[in-house]
Amino acid sequence: MGKTNPERDHNLPLLLGVMGDPIIQSKSPTMHTAALQASGLRGSYLPFHVKRGDLRQAILGIRALGFRGVNVTVPHKVEVMDYIDEIDEGARYIGAVNTIVNDGGLLKGYNTDGMGYIRSLKDEVVPDLAGRKVLVIGAGGAARGIIYALLQEQPGQVIVANRTESTAQKLAAEWAHLGNIKGCGLEQIESHLPGIDVLINTTSVGMYPRTAEMPIAPDYIPEGIVVSDLIYNPLQTELLRQAKQRGCTVHNGVGMFVYQGAYAFEYWTGQPAPIEAMKAAVLASLD
Repeated sequence: MGKTNPERDHNLPLLLGVMGDPIIQSKSPTMHTAALQASGLRGSYLPFHVKRGDLRQAILGIRALGFRGVNVTVPHKVEVMDYIDEIDEGARYIGAVNTIVNDGGLLKGYNTDGMGYIRSLKDEVVPDLAGRKVLVIGAGGAARGIIYALLQEQPGQVIVANRTESTAQKLAAEWAHLGNIKGCGLEQIESHLPGIDVLINTTSVGMYPRTAEMPIAPDYIPEGIVVSDLIYNPLQTELLRQAKQRGCTVHNGVGMFVYQGAYAFEYWTGQPAPIEAMKAAVLASLD
């Protein structure tokens, strides 16, 4: 799916990295180093602590130093769009870039977060999303990427439930042409749960260290559906623990992280990503 850089000297090692503030917590270097090794590719993937105000200079450095590409993480995913040459259609819709590919000095931005999540969801728990009724909790940056990718799968309906109802309704109106989507407030969620096939939490509620919290009351979780949580620290959130007790199939955020990285790896190298090696490296780093 990715393409190699026709102007890159293939005798040189690949230069790759990730930019963010903070960056020390990132598992991307561990994951991508494992991917390079498993693929037999010479190269390095390095973390770069880029502060607000320094992003433009850092992106210029990508060109000057001959980097093949970088990932971009918080807080730079939106601002970085101002400093690159081309933006993929999906990334433009979502309004954020997390992957940059350098083709002979031309920098193109992609967003692999949503597509990585959907690939993980389909591979692990729901092979076919067509016609499914999906409820997404949250309407922030992560939700936008996921909902955009989800709408490409022809679901029966997507309901976006958000603490601020107007944000959910605005998102639904913006993307109404892409599929059957509606927005509601979190306090209205109970009335939308009957008939739901997949429930997705895109918020940070339940993330370490506040692991006892849940985005919705446990009694609201329909029995036997698929429940997915973007969080992977802890691997089993309280939402997923309660969902399991209600006979649900559960899905955590490790797959999304691995697959968003896999798409980036494929864009940079033109080779299939070694998914299992990447996942094993991430899980080992979480122990």
